[in-house]
Amino acid sequence: MVEVQIDCIRMSLMTQSRVVILRQKDDDRYLAIWIGPFEADAITFELQSVRPRRPLTHDLLKSVIAEMGAEIKHVAVTELRRPEDIFYAEIVLDLNGEEFHIDSRSSDAIALAVRAEVPIYVADDVMDAASVRPEDDVEAISGEPVVEEEEEEVDEERLDIFKDFVDTLDIDKLDDE
Repeated sequence: MVEVQIDCIRMSLMTQSRVVILRQKDDDRYLAIWIGPFEADAITFELQSVRPRRPLTHDLLKSVIAEMGAEIKHVAVTELRRPEDIFYAEIVLDLNGEEFHIDSRSSDAIALAVRAEVPIYVADDVMDAASVRPEDDVEAISGEPVVEEEEEEVDEERLDIFKDFVDTLDIDKLDDE
């Protein structure tokens, strides 16, 4: 298992779907997991210290676990099932010295982890199968190896036309209108 932390939560402009981006703590690998809007909000609220008027489901679950005398040790994304690309997770509890593994959706496990302030882990085989490195991602999209580009020289003559245009603008007149 590798420990990860939440890098960010993003929303697709095309589909309005949410994705949580997990970053491996000791490496530059990222794992994207598509999640529902309610789970995304639950994670975001906690990360931004936004307190809803009433407890959310994940707050309730945390309270129930504590009232039962158990402690949340960590959560783990344990499996990726293909071809559906569904992630499976578990919540690991300690109750009187006995460890329990509770099946969970990955989004619910992550939302609970941020509330309980416990580590989030991802199984090695899941990271190997689904994570990306930023450079790898760019190369995969373009099909070309990533190379740093040299800075292009600026052709001052080509910019003169824009300089002339800007010099003719009467900015004071714009303020009056």
